[in-house]
Parts: sequence; C-alpha cells; structure tokens
Amino acid sequence: MPVIGTAPTAVTAGSTGSVSSILSAGDVTSTALLNCLIREVCAPEQQVWQDGAQLVARLPRAGVVLRTGLARPPVGATYRLAPPYEEQRGDGWIPLSWGRLSNLVAGELELATGRPNPEFLVQVDGSHTALEAIIAARREPSYDPYIDSEQSLVAGHRFHPSPKSRQGSPTDWLQYAPEARARFRPLWLAVPEHLIAEEGTLEAFAGLETYGPRIPQGRKLLPVHPWQFSLLAGNPVLREALARGLLLNLGPSDAEAVPTSSVRTAYLPDADVFCKFSLDVRITNCVRKNAWYELSSAIALNDLLPPIFRKLNSTLLAEPAYRSVTLADRRLYEGLGVILRDGVRTLPGTPILAGALADPYNTFLADLPALSTPDGAQAWWDAYVAHVAPPVLSAYLDHGIVLEPHLQNVLICVDGDGMPIHTAFRDLEGTKLTAGSWDLTHLPSRVAESLTYAPDRGWNRVVYCLFVNHLTEIAAAIADLHPRLEKALWRTARKHFAVHDRHPQMRALLAGVPLPAKANLRTRWSRSADRGATYVTVPNPLAAPRPL
Repeated sequence: MPVIGTAPTAVTAGSTGSVSSILSAGDVTSTALLNCLIREVCAPEQQVWQDGAQLVARLPRAGVVLRTGLARPPVGATYRLAPPYEEQRGDGWIPLSWGRLSNLVAGELELATGRPNPEFLVQVDGSHTALEAIIAARREPSYDPYIDSEQSLVAGHRFHPSPKSRQGSPTDWLQYAPEARARFRPLWLAVPEHLIAEEGTLEAFAGLETYGPRIPQGRKLLPVHPWQFSLLAGNPVLREALARGLLLNLGPSDAEAVPTSSVRTAYLPDADVFCKFSLDVRITNCVRKNAWYELSSAIALNDLLPPIFRKLNSTLLAEPAYRSVTLADRRLYEGLGVILRDGVRTLPGTPILAGALADPYNTFLADLPALSTPDGAQAWWDAYVAHVAPPVLSAYLDHGIVLEPHLQNVLICVDGDGMPIHTAFRDLEGTKLTAGSWDLTHLPSRVAESLTYAPDRGWNRVVYCLFVNHLTEIAAAIADLHPRLEKALWRTARKHFAVHDRHPQMRALLAGVPLPAKANLRTRWSRSADRGATYVTVPNPLAAPRPL
C-alpha cells in the first residue's frame, strides 16, 4: 500500500491531505475487487487463509487460487491488502492484472448464481477508466481543509467492485468531479412564481438568490447543475418552455460551487450553503436524482428531527427547503429539483469529512498532530468514538431514527491539534424512521413509505454504516500509523457501547455476534436497487473475552 505517514502539522488552511503520488488505477481497481471478493465470497465459504505475510484466496467454483500481499493481519471486517497480486499457475505464481481479476470474479459469480451479468465488466472497466482520468486531471489543492477533504476520495469505496463507475465519458464529467478538485458555476433559471414548487423555510432560498443574477420581476431563481441541464437539453417540454420564454436561462453568476464527495451535492462557499442537485446519472450504485417523494421527505424530516439531535449534543445538517418547477413533466420536476442544506461555518473547530481520515491513499489522518504518538492516537480514537457512536446509537435505540453514518455522511470537527470536538451528520435522503415508532399519517403515503424501515432492516443499516463502513476503517487507518494499536483501539471503544447494554441488540454486539456488511459485489451482480442490498456477516472486533 502507499505510505501514509508524513510529519504531523497543525490543522490549518495549509493542510491538504495530499494523495500518494504512486496511486495506480490498476492497483486501486484490483484492491477493491479483492476486498469485495474476500469479504463476500471467499471468507463466508472459508476459502481464504493467511500464509505468512500474504493472504491466499481460492475461487472454489472456478478452481483458481489467488495471492496478495498483506500489510498486517486483519482485525475485524477490514483488510490491508498490498501488491503484488498474483494467480497460481502450476507450482508457481504469475502477476494478476486488474482485467484478468475482474474476469475471474465475474466467472466465479456466474458459476455461483447461475446468472450472467454482462454489465459487470463494463462497470469495472468504466471505474478503472474514470480513475485514470481523475488521477491525470487532478488539480492543485484549495488549502481549505474542509474542501480538500471533500475532494480527496480519489480511490473511492474500498469495498465496492467499481468505486468510480459513473455514467458518461470523462469528457462529460471531469469538469464537475470532486476528485479532480473541480469547481464550477451553477446555471440559474428564472421561473415564474406560479410555476415554482417549493416547501420548507423559503427564506433559505432568498439568502442564496443574493449570489445569483438579477431576478426578473415576478420570477424566482432556480440553481441548476450544468451537467444536469445538458442531460435534460433534449426534453421537449423543457425546450418549449425555454423557446417561449416561460423559463429564462440566465446562465451562470459569479457564485462558485465546489462539488463534494457525493458528486451531485455542491458547496457554495460564499453563501455557506449546499445545493443537492439532481443528476440523471448512475454513480456507483444509483441514479442520483431527487425523486419527488424525496424532496418532500427531506422537509418532513427537517421538521421532526432537529430537537432530538440538539439533545444528543450533535448536529444534523438541516435541509430547510427545496425548489423545483411544475411544468407538465415529472422528469423535470425531479430533474430540476434542488434541496438546500445548511453550510459548515457555524460548526465548531475545523470540519473534515470522515472518509478523508479513513482513506489509506491520502495523509489527512497523518497530518493531525494529535496522532503523532501511540498514546496520542489512543486518546484521539477515544474522543472520536465518543463523538460519533453515541448519537447514532441513541437515535436508533431511543428514538427510532435510522441514521446512515457512513464515511461520506459524517463530518468530524477538530481543534487546532486535530482532536475531535464535535460531529455533524448529513443527508436526510439516507435517514429513515423505524416503522411504528412515528406517526406519519399527516404525510402522503409514498412520502411516508420512503421514510421508513422495518426495525431489523434499520438496525442492519445502522450497524453496517457505523461499525463496518466507518469505525472499522478509521481504526485501520490509525493502525497504518501505529501498527500495534488496532486490537487495543477496540478494547478502548467498548465502554462507549456498553452504556447501551440495556438493549438486547447492543448486548449481542458486545458479546461478539458477527456484524452485517453490505454486499456491494453481490448487489451489483444481481443488479438490485441499493435499498434492496443484501448483507454478509463479518468478524466483530468488539467481541468480549470468553468466560472461563
């Protein structure tokens, strides 16, 4: 793996979490495929074992044996695999390219499921092509720690088979790609007031409009992502509305937007507000548009949840309003719908995207002075878990709120030494309520349906996002800096979960029952919607010592 450590520096505007110069699109693609293969196929079927400083995995149906480097033994649900990646041939080993590996994975899955998936290799190839384009196009950092953290995830999800797959050619999207450190200026449509659809605290849009062009009388401004506008250009209803002057395309203003890690959500630093745009583009798992019921559900949650998060001493970034147009085409209502989200300037300290801290390909974590020694790293982790885990668990166990606290949905606010002092959660689209815990009869049935999870499904989502996707990866990143700490970190963490042991779900986790991990590889192979993703079980690093 690329070397992560650098000399620690203070958390200032000069901290950029620079990405390793030896980042290779081929190695990143292979690592992600192997991570998925081991977690979802080889480990559940007991077809993986350690051989000294290497990990060996067998594809039992294809009859193929693979070998990888291993930076250190796995602890819990994550791995630190390292090149070289090899395939056994006779009594020897030969290099394993990412292309050959993707074909082997596809062959094993087809044999296991009895179903082909011609899209799979296309998606993996597209992800590799995107990685190459991003690495080649990456610009200079902004030297704003928050913005640089949002734009640092060059490699993407380590346990996704095509972490950078996105619809279209790089020439279509590089100018809007956060990983390339892009910036762009939104377009502004002037919409007659009688064609405006909006809900929520509408003053939020009034504040944003001051950064747009002059508003023609009797109209309101609607910010639009330029990529999305180009995708909708052929829509006949939109074309007619523009031709008749019903909608006015005022073009871009001077307001600059910074695409964040989700690609379609952009931060406007001058206004200190996020615009969650629709994008009719498949990015990794999903087409990233704002469905009509998601527009309304954001406002419903924004009305219900803030008082609870104030009691939990954490922040849920508000989504106070949405706006769209009511032309006679639902595709335009959804495709031009934009949700506003509160900015970050009122947060204490310096906010940093959690995903940047966990990413083994950049230096964000190593750049924090607080982690320069093993004792400092232990204290940092203790503070980190204390700020992240209790609000998530209390929200679910005590209030029936299913947060989605994965690495791209959590901002960690740190002080001048890099110590965690506060947590902000975001993305009301991923936030749900457990069925039966809330009275939603005042909402349209489709909106209420989109807001709820069955309790067991909600718990799986919380545990996967918090423990497997998030805390396990942060602990592994700390162990990259201090390799002997990883098991000790989980012993330290137990006390933050033990306070919830009155709940049987937490007693089970503390006893060491396996954790649910989202099966991204199998989900992509079956072409299931992300909401219908299946889970596999993975080792639980919280496991208590067995009684004598």
